[in-house]
Amino acid sequence: MQDILKEIVAHKHLELERLCAKKPSLREALLQSETGIIAEFKRKSPSKGWIKQDGRADIIPLSYQQNGATAISILTDEHYFGGADEFIRQARQSGVTLPILYKNFVIDEAQLYAAALCGASAVLLIAACLSKQECKRLMEKAHALGLEVLLEMHSEAELEYAELEPDVCGINNRNLGSFVTDVENSFRLAELLPREAVKVSESGISDPNTVKLLRSAGFRGFLIGENFMKTADPGVALNAFISKL
Repeated sequence: MQDILKEIVAHKHLELERLCAKKPSLREALLQSETGIIAEFKRKSPSKGWIKQDGRADIIPLSYQQNGATAISILTDEHYFGGADEFIRQARQSGVTLPILYKNFVIDEAQLYAAALCGASAVLLIAACLSKQECKRLMEKAHALGLEVLLEMHSEAELEYAELEPDVCGINNRNLGSFVTDVENSFRLAELLPREAVKVSESGISDPNTVKLLRSAGFRGFLIGENFMKTADPGVALNAFISKL
């Protein structure tokens, strides 16, 4: 029995190594990509209701990968966005090897463990949800678990969080209070971020020309969800979008 126990414990150490091992890098993928599209699997929105209630995580994320996405974002909040941690696991099992962003409202370390366990590469931390000290603590824990951090900011006041030096800095064009989107928010705040920051513009992007302008303003990533998910075939919609860049 003792020999079996030793074998089990040894295997657990291997499992833990895999859990904390470095995942596909979102930051590096964005730096190396010519398009920088982070295609989002988003079935529901608090403001618009169901976008694609029958959307399958074992089909759409892989189709995004096959049609040119640089990375994948998967909503895991269940109540407001119709998501689940299991969706990331399903995407990985379907063959997705790109970096996957665990997109949720992370306020506790337990969610970071959940992100690592289901196969995410990076987690979203939202400045509006966290004090600067809480954000720093969660970022350190995420890194200890082998996860990168996309730190989302929306206002000029929140830009001080960039001092924490996240792997990727996100500018959300959607006001999380009113849910109104304005892409001008990215242009306005971009020049106030550190020059060396890897910048991602999030929400409200539906025109390839907007991506071109954002890239010229210093952005390397562009998170797009509803624009693809509302179509009959999100992967095909992504391909058509990229072909216009």
